[in-house]
Amino acid sequence: MKIHEYQGKELFDQWGITTVSGAVCRSVDEALNAYDHLGLSRAVVKAQVLTGGRGKAGGVKIAKNREELALIAASILGMDIKGYIVDRILVAAAVDIAAEYYFSFVVDRNAKSVVMIMSRDGGVEIEEVAAKNPERIHKIPIFPFVGVPDFLARKAASILFDDWNHIVQAKEMIKKLYRLMVDTDASLVEINPLVISKSGELLALDAKINFDDNAMYRRPEIEKLFEPTPEEEKELDAKAKGFSFVQLQGEIGCMVNGAGLAMATMDLIKLYGGTPANFLDIGGSSNPNKVVEAMKLLLSDTDVKVVLINIFGGITRCDDVARGLLTAFNQIKTDIPIVIRLTGTNEKEGRELLLGTPFHTAETMGEAIKKAVELSARNHVIVHQA
Repeated sequence: MKIHEYQGKELFDQWGITTVSGAVCRSVDEALNAYDHLGLSRAVVKAQVLTGGRGKAGGVKIAKNREELALIAASILGMDIKGYIVDRILVAAAVDIAAEYYFSFVVDRNAKSVVMIMSRDGGVEIEEVAAKNPERIHKIPIFPFVGVPDFLARKAASILFDDWNHIVQAKEMIKKLYRLMVDTDASLVEINPLVISKSGELLALDAKINFDDNAMYRRPEIEKLFEPTPEEEKELDAKAKGFSFVQLQGEIGCMVNGAGLAMATMDLIKLYGGTPANFLDIGGSSNPNKVVEAMKLLLSDTDVKVVLINIFGGITRCDDVARGLLTAFNQIKTDIPIVIRLTGTNEKEGRELLLGTPFHTAETMGEAIKKAVELSARNHVIVHQA
């Protein structure tokens, strides 16, 4: 679960982490009122969207006066940044920056712990630093039963800063950031840039916090901050209906029973030159209504050119899946090709039910996926020509 920068800064304030005061605005008039209320001279205007790369996209700008603020606010509101439309901006005091740094705590599954990551190269995407100058990124794993004691926070601060005053400030900030991460069940707490102002103050100019979805049942105060994207709303709806669903950016919609088989299906689609549009595991149920809901979910994606149904019948009965498909297509009309592979329990009965239907059937997984990729490529050409 992600939250906006301004929400992250509100949490920083609660945990005593120094940020820059600002106001969230949804219109130019609100931005001007914030400028006056905060008593600003120079102001930074930042788009509030749940994605990175805002600066490169033109979503972060400095206004030198009130008139310039109005023009900048008008230009950023409504902007499209990586598919996210900016509906709010953060107006805050501009800071005279002496130096920029990067700092984060992140859950590292390989290290099986939280890892502290820091670099003296702040203000740019950390992935760029990692690719071009990996030696400039420092990582310290955190032992969960120890956390971040005073000596470890001081060690990390000394890696980032040379001046003792800055080390003292950073040491306290690092301990508070880790406490924030633990207390909110965050999976990522990132500041980029973490800056030293020309007056010598350590400030978090940005706040990026992600949370563990599985822990939100015990963090209602955090969960209420959740603003799902359309894709996330679809995933939540699928979860409520008993599916495991993840939206991707491909053209072959997948319906599979079993997470392992679903992963193998997506791998083979890529191997044969196709692109999966989703991960969809309908589980082991034999309920035909589940198949109906799954088909509606797949066909709601306008990018899908082909639907591939890969069923290995163990607990799930192939004839029930076939009945569910026939019921679904009595309710849903579509010209999208449907490729079906039914293998396992009652596979013969399932295939017999599909005889004379417009579905493309296959007995093996490889045959079904090759056919789906071919139909996807053909359908893509037809759509492109049209």
